[in-house]
Amino acid sequence: MKKQVAITATALIVISLFTSPAFASERKPTASPTATTSSDKKPMMSSTSKMRAMKAMCSPSTAVGHTPLQTGLPKVKKPVRVRTITLNTNCGEISFTADGTKAPLTVTAMTFLATSGYFDQSICHRLTTSGIFVLQCGDPKGTGQGGPAFMYPDENLPTATQNNYPAGTIAMANSGPNTNGSQFFIVYADTTLSPNYTIWGKVTKGLDIVKAIAAVGVADGSTDGAPKQAISIESVSVK
Repeated sequence: MKKQVAITATALIVISLFTSPAFASERKPTASPTATTSSDKKPMMSSTSKMRAMKAMCSPSTAVGHTPLQTGLPKVKKPVRVRTITLNTNCGEISFTADGTKAPLTVTAMTFLATSGYFDQSICHRLTTSGIFVLQCGDPKGTGQGGPAFMYPDENLPTATQNNYPAGTIAMANSGPNTNGSQFFIVYADTTLSPNYTIWGKVTKGLDIVKAIAAVGVADGSTDGAPKQAISIESVSVK
């Protein structure tokens, strides 16, 4: 039992969704409230042909917003090693390395949620295509307000520089300092953000899938919202 300890109050802020209404109503994780600088990058534009191509590539998904799975507290074994996490989506596999050396609490918590089935049949609910370039996932509710009954501190924050979240970065969404839960975002083109979001992984396979989703655009025609081509996490494997 010495080697395996729960993430305690110094490392993990435990908050019950049932006993903290303010947390439940005010928690609005976002990949980036505002970009720190404007960008002249122009992501791929949507088109009928691109939409047809994506429909051919993506399978229909039965994923719908649902109440998050209630889990216990994750336990951390030290040292936390680098892991390979694969999101099995309806549009193909997206794999990334999760750096347990630089972000041990995050990798522990996210691995715990993944192996618990927390992300299964969950919708990637947000796509941004102007100024910042991310696909956000990890909320079983599909609204951007869902999360587990615990939070944990920020780790491995970048510096406030241009393109501090380069393409392929996996980072945590949050609603303020030290409010990490389950929501994360995949950066598909170099992006500049305030240095407030834990970087914990790097895409090794499937970034082309995210770029193709972005090329089709946002469902309502804006630059920030649900992706027009629905993408959902069917299951997650961890090695």
